[in-house]
Amino acid sequence: MKKLNVAIIGQGRSGKQIHGVNLLNEKNVYFNVAYVVDEDEYRREKAKEDYAGCKVFADYRELFNCKDIDLVVNSTYSDFHYPVTLDLLQHGFNVLVEKPFARSRYECDTLIKAAKDNGVMLAVFQQTFLAPFYEDIAKVMKDGKLGEILQVSIRYNGFSRRWDWQTLQKRCAGGLYNTGPHPVGIALGVLDFDKDATVVFSRLGRGLTAGDADDYAKVILTAPGKPVVDVEVSSMDAYTDYNVKIQGTRGTFKCTPLKYKCVYVVDGENPEREPKYYFLENDKKEPVYCSENLVKHEEEGTYDGTAFDVGTQEMYKDIYYAITENKPMRITAEMAAQVISVIEQVHAENPLDIKF
Repeated sequence: MKKLNVAIIGQGRSGKQIHGVNLLNEKNVYFNVAYVVDEDEYRREKAKEDYAGCKVFADYRELFNCKDIDLVVNSTYSDFHYPVTLDLLQHGFNVLVEKPFARSRYECDTLIKAAKDNGVMLAVFQQTFLAPFYEDIAKVMKDGKLGEILQVSIRYNGFSRRWDWQTLQKRCAGGLYNTGPHPVGIALGVLDFDKDATVVFSRLGRGLTAGDADDYAKVILTAPGKPVVDVEVSSMDAYTDYNVKIQGTRGTFKCTPLKYKCVYVVDGENPEREPKYYFLENDKKEPVYCSENLVKHEEEGTYDGTAFDVGTQEMYKDIYYAITENKPMRITAEMAAQVISVIEQVHAENPLDIKF
């Protein structure tokens, strides 16, 4: 198997600690880091050490003179995702762009069209869809163990304060644009990316953030015949013990990216009860609360890998075969564009004043 040449634009947290780490991992048999772009001289020199033999540039446009690049990873600041990706596509490069895909659905559709017009591949780094815990969520939604699914709750919360560029609206940042593509993507996934999925309630707020972008977001979605999906991205929640919780007519499932628990009942194991029109009483004719010990089943376990190792490795594997064999991607740019449609709508419904 011949490795393809990659150029990484940006050596910040994503470019270095996610993409770079994965591409240096021994499990990566698909790509070789041939070029690194970063405006900071120290980071360029460090890249020469980290990716032995790579060439470095200060400006991504210097890549236009290189003819041996098979894929460019755009891990720039979020507000550069659209213009840099568009420039790369128009110059004939296959591109993997970090999330958020872009600021608006119009920008997403423009990039999708540019990729098609130039005969190149465009992928968006929404690797959560390929993580073991998401695959388990998709299974639980379909296998019927929980009965009819009524609600899915998704929490990407914590208790912390940020003051970096990810707190500024002008940088296409804030909790919903930065973290939100993961839970909003999961929400749309459990709704089967239904074209009629609708935001029925939304709210943005600022709490601990030092910037002017949101660090609290509540989004409720649903689609005809589908469950209610409650999404929350908050920097003010110190007590959430799950990332995803699924409630069905026969039980409940909850998980983090690392572990899961599930409790459910099985039809026939708890005989039907006839409803009463009056209060219940004990053998002394005293009123008692209506309760019983259901026969139920409980399961729990752990996942082998997360979005940041298994999910990332699977994403690059898909990209490799999309480039070399024209195989379809499991995670498409159109799916990522639908995520941005939701985020864009929530921002339109909840405008925050710009301070910086």
